[in-house]
Amino acid sequence: MEREFWLTFSGAIVLALVHLFAGKLRFISMIPRSKWLSFGGGISVAYVFIHVMPELEEWQLHYEGKGFLQHHLYLLSLAGLTIFYGLERAAKLSKVSARQDDQREVSGRVFYIHLVSFSLYNALIGYLLVHRNEHTLKQLIFYLLAMAFHFVINDFGLHDHYQKRYRRVGRYILTLSIIAGWVAGQWVNLPPLGIGAVFGVVSGGVILNTLKEELPEERRSNFLAFMAGCVLYSAVLLLA
Repeated sequence: MEREFWLTFSGAIVLALVHLFAGKLRFISMIPRSKWLSFGGGISVAYVFIHVMPELEEWQLHYEGKGFLQHHLYLLSLAGLTIFYGLERAAKLSKVSARQDDQREVSGRVFYIHLVSFSLYNALIGYLLVHRNEHTLKQLIFYLLAMAFHFVINDFGLHDHYQKRYRRVGRYILTLSIIAGWVAGQWVNLPPLGIGAVFGVVSGGVILNTLKEELPEERRSNFLAFMAGCVLYSAVLLLA
């Protein structure tokens, strides 16, 4: 038990440091886009489809016979994807939807909505450090690697939208939210239905937040690097 405590605590610190210092990686903001971001996107998506989706199927068993919809967790995953898509659209529209005099106010409102949503999202990821289905060191490392790359991608997207505001405020709040989620995991033990719901929302968020950075044409993303990340990490997860 003590070993698990220190392992997950170390994992939370690692993920927090990724968010804190991702902005120092200036090369990721280059156009054409850094191959490392596309490679990391492939890793994140591979982790969701090879590891998280099968785990969702296991959590889904806890919903059987309890009056829930047959595919309840997959609907939550879809909800997570939809929420973050809506936030992304709001962030983009805030740049063009108001008069110049009102633009700062509109952008600020969207920024704080975005920040609160990502804070909750990061807290859920921190919570799952403690309440994963498998508590082995190997599975923890797989989770940390996928989420670390994912956080770098998220950091890039949020900085692209909000720049100085994100650097001065946002990244520190998102960093603390990971630790807060880990702390909550030490004190709050959700029932299997609740943990499964957390997995569902996070999986949808990972898919959307990764692909929204890969697909826009102006990003000039690197398909070969993305595919390499998918294939290599899928192989690691399947063969480990």
